[in-house]
Amino acid sequence: MLAILFASGNESKLNELTIHRTTASLPFAGRYRLIDFALSSLVNSGITRIGILTRNNYSSLMDHIRMGRDWDLNRKNSGIAVFPPFGLNTSRDVYKGKIEALYTVLDFIEKAPEDYVVISNTNVATSIDLSEILDEHIANGADVTMLCHRAYATSSKRIIVTKNDKDIVTDLCQVEIPSVQEKLVSLNIYVIRKDLLIGWVEQAYARGYVDFEKDILFKEVVSNKIFAKEITQYAAIVDDVKTYFNESMKVLDNETRKELFDTGRKVYTKVKDSVPTIYGENAKVVNSLIADGCEINGTVENSILFRDVKIEEGAVVKNSIIMEHGIVMKGGQISYTITDKSVVVGANRQISGSDTYPIVIVKNKTV
Repeated sequence: MLAILFASGNESKLNELTIHRTTASLPFAGRYRLIDFALSSLVNSGITRIGILTRNNYSSLMDHIRMGRDWDLNRKNSGIAVFPPFGLNTSRDVYKGKIEALYTVLDFIEKAPEDYVVISNTNVATSIDLSEILDEHIANGADVTMLCHRAYATSSKRIIVTKNDKDIVTDLCQVEIPSVQEKLVSLNIYVIRKDLLIGWVEQAYARGYVDFEKDILFKEVVSNKIFAKEITQYAAIVDDVKTYFNESMKVLDNETRKELFDTGRKVYTKVKDSVPTIYGENAKVVNSLIADGCEINGTVENSILFRDVKIEEGAVVKNSIIMEHGIVMKGGQISYTITDKSVVVGANRQISGSDTYPIVIVKNKTV
């Protein structure tokens, strides 16, 4: 198999968190970026030819991936290929949807020797053995195998999957209103035969279609050749600020961490050589993830701190996410808050959101 990853998506819903970055390079779980989970699943499954389709704000993604060495992808004959968003036209228009984006890289797909393609968004945090998925895909004689999981459709635009007892997809629909009932939700990860994908994309592009799911998959349901593979372990779709906060907080649970990191399949990321975290005499830390290089002299509860964060004496951090180089100064108090990189919370400042609406402070701000 070869893989095509979409680096962008839902930037409008992630608001301040994606002003300076793509969804793929959004920090997650203390030391990772969201794309790390997709890349690690691919590499652990023996997939080493990977194309990444960018759209906007992709400089941080390029800096993170570099030559792919941290994922053992700096190879002579395969490895990572990053594609700019306007590879198709001379007017420098950014592609409108997945069909246009795939059409721009058909040459890359056609020349690859692999027979199957994995198509995936990069806003999903999970650990999957895709080689097993391919074996099932071939055994079923499927055109498409969709990866799904049981979840609440907490965000609109999630794709709800209906299948029969043979795992054949019988209906697909897109949720416009968040559901309070648990549904079988698509992870937007697909395994497809390469020649079939090329034909679909060429025909859809010729007709002016743009949406891969609506304009191709929804119409192919009648063929009874789309199969649903339900993933039972932890899988998080991050597509707005609320889901980013909620899924990050879930990682504080020991069982969730085991499902994500203790599967026997390592999650790789860009290596940074940092000193260990220093805990002062008055530091108090409860149920939190603390990355390397931090200095903790205050109180941290139910929170995630990325690298090189400083919590000064008397400062209190609860139910919050603080990204790299953040500082909470003496006496500062924050709760239900997400601070982006290099944010400084001033002395004796109090910032408080809620679990349903966390406050986001943009990169490099001082409050």
